Amino acid sequence: MSTAPADLTPAERSTLAECIRRAHAASDAPGKAGISAAVMKDGAVLAWGDNQVFLDHDVTRHAEVVAMSRATAALGAPDLSGCTLLSSLQPCEMCLSAMRFAGIDRVIFAATKARVAAKYFMFPALSIDQFKDADKTSFHWIGGVLEDEVVALYADGDE
Repeated sequence: MSTAPADLTPAERSTLAECIRRAHAASDAPGKAGISAAVMKDGAVLAWGDNQVFLDHDVTRHAEVVAMSRATAALGAPDLSGCTLLSSLQPCEMCLSAMRFAGIDRVIFAATKARVAAKYFMFPALSIDQFKDADKTSFHWIGGVLEDEVVALYADGDE
């Protein structure tokens, strides 16, 4: 189950707002999809990532994966334990799995699966709660934060 949005720190709320701003900006740029993410540790942003699927012609270059890749490079190690992933859109199944492989156990996102186009999720019957239950470790998520500021970007799947 998600934690209440009140459990966000001011730095997390500010970072998520910046993810949303970046998502809107990217949606207007040629070749870019309007999805943005960040990895935070100890209240500071380690790395930003914007969706690069169309720029890199690589289906795995989701914003969350790009942010995690940059964060591990910044730390010089693949372990992101103790970090939080923030995204303008609920992470897909691939990104949630990558997050857990990296050791991230907390994710905060704006637009939720229930309010966006189906194209963003390959396993529509798999809920984030089922993912959490299958994880068997400490995994926390907070969704729908500042959702109204970005959900229209993903409503028709044409961000």
